[in-house]
Amino acid sequence: MGAKWIKIAVLYFALGIGYGLFMHYTIQLKWAATHAHINLVGWVSAAIIGLIYSVYKDAGETTLAKAQFWLFNIGLPFLLLGMIFIYVDVPRGVMEFCVSGGGSAVALSVVLFVVNVYKNIKPKT
Repeated sequence: MGAKWIKIAVLYFALGIGYGLFMHYTIQLKWAATHAHINLVGWVSAAIIGLIYSVYKDAGETTLAKAQFWLFNIGLPFLLLGMIFIYVDVPRGVMEFCVSGGGSAVALSVVLFVVNVYKNIKPKT
C-alpha cells in the first residue's frame, strides 16, 4: 500500500501546485483553505502514510490499511469540492453533503490509520 499512497500523494502535490497558480493568477485568495487542504491533507499526509506503510509493509497490507486508503481517497475529493462549493453558487445541501460526508470519511480514515499503527507496528529489535 505504501507505493499506492505515494502515487496518490504526488497527484495531490501537482493539484496543489496548479491550484496555487490558479489562485495567484486570478488573485482569488479566498480559496486559501482549500489550497492548504490539498497540500497538507492530500500531499503531505498521504506521502507520510505512504512512507510509513513502505517501512512497515505488514501494516500496509492489512484490511484496515485498505479500508483507510479507500475512505481517504474517496472522502478527500468530496471534502475539497465542498470547500470550493462554499464560494460557488450551488445548493447549500450539496455543499454540506460534500463537506460533511467527505470530511467524515477522511476523519474515519485517520482513526483507522491510528488503530492500524498501534495494532500492527511493533518496535524493530
